[in-house]
Amino acid sequence: MNKISLIIEREYMTRVKRKSFLLTTLLVPLVIASFYAIIIVVSVSGESNTQRVAILDEAGLFNGKIETEKNDRSTYIFIHNETEQSFVARYKNEGYGLFLYIPGFENNELPHIRLHSQAVVNLFVKSALEKKINAAIEKKRLAAAKISPEVYKNIKADIEIDNAVDSGKGERKGVGGAAVGAVAGILIYMILLIYGTMVMRGVMEEKTNRIAEVIVSSAKPFQLMLGKIIGIGAVGLTQFAIWIVIIGLAQFIIPLIFPGVFHQLSDPALTGAVVQKGSSGKVAEIVESIRLLPLALILFSFVFYFLGGYLLYAALFAAIGSVVSEDQQEAQQLVFPVMMPLILGFVIMTKAINDPDSGIAVFGSLFPLTSPIVMMGRIPYGVPWWQLTLSMFLLVLTFLFFTWVTAKIYRTGILLYGKKVTWKEIWKWLVRKG
Repeated sequence: MNKISLIIEREYMTRVKRKSFLLTTLLVPLVIASFYAIIIVVSVSGESNTQRVAILDEAGLFNGKIETEKNDRSTYIFIHNETEQSFVARYKNEGYGLFLYIPGFENNELPHIRLHSQAVVNLFVKSALEKKINAAIEKKRLAAAKISPEVYKNIKADIEIDNAVDSGKGERKGVGGAAVGAVAGILIYMILLIYGTMVMRGVMEEKTNRIAEVIVSSAKPFQLMLGKIIGIGAVGLTQFAIWIVIIGLAQFIIPLIFPGVFHQLSDPALTGAVVQKGSSGKVAEIVESIRLLPLALILFSFVFYFLGGYLLYAALFAAIGSVVSEDQQEAQQLVFPVMMPLILGFVIMTKAINDPDSGIAVFGSLFPLTSPIVMMGRIPYGVPWWQLTLSMFLLVLTFLFFTWVTAKIYRTGILLYGKKVTWKEIWKWLVRKG
């Protein structure tokens, strides 16, 4: 046990002290912070930037006046005694960014409205103009039909279905379940792929540099493999913990620097959501639904499936690294069968998010090679305890079995040089006794 701890310490410290570890550890939060900064800059700059819009309203939709909303920073100016052809060549020189032409039309027909611009129009600006025009046409038709706008407002229905997941402990909203399940599943998929490959390359480097020969002289191959897997896994946990701390601190620091930014981001005008009876938009709805999820269970399951999945796949990647030398093509051929369950798990996870109780989703969450990814897509919706327990038990059992199998490959392959190993020869190592 002392030898394994020494190997773990060596693997951990050598990687933590590398510049690449520091760069990647800081790079991920930096990328996330950059996204935050971009959103903040866009939202803040959207308040200060104004755009002059010229409107030629031949239909008389607006009667020379447009009501602007809180987040609408455009200036609307109505043009008279002009035609579309005469003004389209001059609107830019007169300081207008956009030229909206509304031709005359009858109430029972749809007008062919054109928006002239020098470049592609921002989707938010275009959507805001369409909303104003639709409201004006609707108002005009109501007046022609002698229907009061207030009466129509009370008759008109525009509801949203609130999906809820019912469990034995009460009702739990499932709006944010898809988001949480997808993010957790994708993170585990990336972690297994990145750190599993890191284990394989570490074994290949030691084998190529003949370092393994020196280490094996004082420790058993199984101890070397187990120490390497645990050491690199500890590096992954350290990196992940640092990311959580940095992102958590950012959640407190950003609102202090930009007090109104999260309120702005939840504004329906920015998110495209429709305000309904006090709703604060889709963002606020998703945040509220995430709060109602079993976050403690999700976090515990994430850590468990990360560790279980990593230990399982790291053992397989370590075995592959032990049987190849410098031939990258040979390594890719051997890695492909290991990659297939990961890819399959990712595909099944997308199905599990949409239909968590389907047969393929249940199978994928129980099958050990795909369960670390698929189960994270199902847990936010509620998983029977017997399925969760069975999935965890099978994952641990499979990890122990694969560790025993790959150790037999590792102890022979780590000291084999200058020979291309075939699947037939690997099978002989597995069935050989002693």
